[in-house]
Amino acid sequence: MAARCVEPSLYISVDIEADGPIPGPYSMLSFGAAVAGTQDAEGFTAADPEKLTFYRELRPISEEFVPEALAVSGLDRDRLRREGVEPTTALSEFADWVREVAPGAQPVMCGYPASYDWMFLYWYLIRFTGASPFGHSGCLDMKTLYATKARLPLRAVAKGTMPRELLSRRRHTHHALDDAIEQAELFANLMAWPGNSQ
Repeated sequence: MAARCVEPSLYISVDIEADGPIPGPYSMLSFGAAVAGTQDAEGFTAADPEKLTFYRELRPISEEFVPEALAVSGLDRDRLRREGVEPTTALSEFADWVREVAPGAQPVMCGYPASYDWMFLYWYLIRFTGASPFGHSGCLDMKTLYATKARLPLRAVAKGTMPRELLSRRRHTHHALDDAIEQAELFANLMAWPGNSQ
């Protein structure tokens, strides 16, 4: 059987801040992205996570919100109603940016955990641009990656259970770009980490 020719993967750490548990009834208020590195047949090469970044604050798409969820981000919905970027514009700009930073590579969104961020990001991309530069399944969950390498059940994993050397020295601020950069460093550390042996 012939070997499958695969393009390198370009990993992009993405963090989103939203005002509720699901997209549609609730809004993604901001999102940040940072290129974490590239993986090809030779292995993984980390990138400087501050070099290639993207950040937008969005106009809310509904009147509904969960006060506790909104409080986490510290964002002001009234200000975003006036000053936030229209989702169609922001997501189109983001898709263009992804294509620009990933020539000759397949972009993969990575997050910690990816499920919440991917749900909002993918929904917004499809809803407002009609397509995703990541395809329908181009996401990698750092929590699962760690659980697999550490040989732990997924539900036993939290950042507090990880070896200190894997964690970024940056603070988790709940500003989407800050957190995307922090998580890009975590991702690079996880990719270099050999894991726990039996």
